[in-house]
Amino acid sequence: MPAVSKGDGMRGLAVFISDIRNCKSKEAEIKRINKELANIRSKFKGDKALDGYSKKKYVCKLLFIFLLGHDIDFGHMEAVNLLSSNKYTEKQIGYLFISVLVNSNSDLIRLINNAIKNDLSSRNPVSMNLALHCIANVGSKEMAEAFAAEIPRILVAGNAPKSAALCLLRLNRTSPDLIPMGEWTARVVHLLNDQHLGVVTAAVSLITTLAQKSPDDFKTSISLAVARLSRIVTSAAIDLQDYTYYFVAAPWLSVKLLRLLQCYPPPEDAGLRSRLTECLVTILNKAQEPPKSKKVQHSNAKNAVLFEAIALIIHHDSEPTLLVRACNQLGQFLQHRETNLRYLALESMCTLASSEFSHEAVKTHIETVINALKTERDVSVRQRAVDLLYSMCDRSNAKQIVAEMLSYLENADYSIREEIVLKVAIQAEKYAVDYTWYVDTILNLIRVAGDYVSEEVWYRVIQIVINRDDVQGYAAKTVFETLQAPACHENLVKVGGYILGEFGNLIAGDSRSSPLVQFNLLHSKFHLCSVPTRALLLSAYIKFINLFPEVKPTIQEVLRSDSQLRNADVELQQRAVEYLRLSCIASTDILATVLEEMPPFPERESSILAKLKKKKGSSAKLPDIDETRRQVNGSTEHSANNGTHSALFLDNLAAFSVTMTTCAAFGCSK
Repeated sequence: MPAVSKGDGMRGLAVFISDIRNCKSKEAEIKRINKELANIRSKFKGDKALDGYSKKKYVCKLLFIFLLGHDIDFGHMEAVNLLSSNKYTEKQIGYLFISVLVNSNSDLIRLINNAIKNDLSSRNPVSMNLALHCIANVGSKEMAEAFAAEIPRILVAGNAPKSAALCLLRLNRTSPDLIPMGEWTARVVHLLNDQHLGVVTAAVSLITTLAQKSPDDFKTSISLAVARLSRIVTSAAIDLQDYTYYFVAAPWLSVKLLRLLQCYPPPEDAGLRSRLTECLVTILNKAQEPPKSKKVQHSNAKNAVLFEAIALIIHHDSEPTLLVRACNQLGQFLQHRETNLRYLALESMCTLASSEFSHEAVKTHIETVINALKTERDVSVRQRAVDLLYSMCDRSNAKQIVAEMLSYLENADYSIREEIVLKVAIQAEKYAVDYTWYVDTILNLIRVAGDYVSEEVWYRVIQIVINRDDVQGYAAKTVFETLQAPACHENLVKVGGYILGEFGNLIAGDSRSSPLVQFNLLHSKFHLCSVPTRALLLSAYIKFINLFPEVKPTIQEVLRSDSQLRNADVELQQRAVEYLRLSCIASTDILATVLEEMPPFPERESSILAKLKKKKGSSAKLPDIDETRRQVNGSTEHSANNGTHSALFLDNLAAFSVTMTTCAAFGCSK
């Protein structure tokens, strides 16, 4: 575009800006602006027609006032009139004003669109570029509807390919459904061969966006992208002098080409695939070379290309040598002094850890990652370290990683504690060879971070204990010992109440954990808990009556006391009354049937994993955990406030309520 000559300078604008800068107070600035607005308004309304220079000057002043934060409610028509000027500077100011101040609902849109159409159909490339820039800057749906068919024609005609490509990219982002796909899509790919790298850069951005929507239409871009990338990475900096940034040849274009190639699988053609591999190896080699400049811009540009190349290697996941080498080079950044590089290295290695070719290579950096977890100042880097430990975890290192994450959890930032809890719970379950270790881990997890242990976590440990006969006795013994601590988290009381209610009989033979001792231990926590947990403990008490007839009088006295409390929670009082009545009138056989042991849960995906996916924003369809919650909490009668009844228990209790009501009507006694 032509430069503005000295003759085009606007002295009045320069004086006005100088006056504003010299204002000593906000009031003085407002006074000067109001004076100028009144002057401009009088000029626009005057009988004497203004020439193009005056319109341009006053429109510029309005634009400057708007940028200072003041509302502008006039001058729009004068700006539109500037669009028809034959002078570049006047047309430029008109388009600039419209791009900044005119919204898509303006009454002037039709006039603006007509002016844009005239400029797009002109043979003047300057006018055409200004019009395309305006469309891209405004990017409204109305403009997309008006020009979506016209811009592809300009793009392939070659009159203003760079501006047309960027304009089309903008409209595709704002109104993708309005962009027609046709013959031009095949022709736009050939812009990757253009001699002007600015055109190539714009075309790559457009093709990448369109290829994500319709990859088959742009498959031919793969070979052209590889060829262009090869020329960039193998050429000397002097060959691309105009596009070399701090000794790095065309870094932005290289990054965009690598990103385009990530839209497709590895090339099927052996020659093309070999050429792409050669490019990636060259990028990895150059990253290892001594820096050619101490400026941060040099390292930023070089590392940008490197990380995008590694992202492509990870995406293809087909070259074991490249994957291992990428992992080793990322490992060098784990202790880099730049926080951003440490973050990016951890993030990339998380993806590498999921590849069968590079998983073992990632595991070699476990000590460095654990050290980062302990010493890193930046919370975002620590979170990525947690993610990487989670990704590299397998049966060989699960106990070490879980222990380190539990240790870190005690001092972890509050914002990431819940996520760490979920990951520890998933790892403990997934890699548990011995489920006694799993029980110990989850109980320790609740002890360390009980406030961040969601329902899904303690639901899951109950499911696993119920489904595995070999761990039930150990779980009952361990939870009994854990509850003896003076201060226990409420989630631990929930787990203890449920497990002892189901399997307390497995440890009742020891005098130190006799039925009465178990009951007294649970009841000592009763008044410190919330209503739902108290409801769960009442359910455990009625289970005790079935398991241990010798404690029946003691428990009945507690139920009787709770049923007679004033100002008690309605749910708790009703539950206490029903349980007391059930224990009084039901025979031993009926009581055993109603209160029989919880049946095994059906196998399904862990609800904890589902919660972690949801927290991470996964788009995958997640399993519904409501069924698990119903099986633990019980039927709808007590669903509002209940603890963890078994569904079978409450179903049987509901069926038995008819018998209980009949007995009460006939005055049945104990």
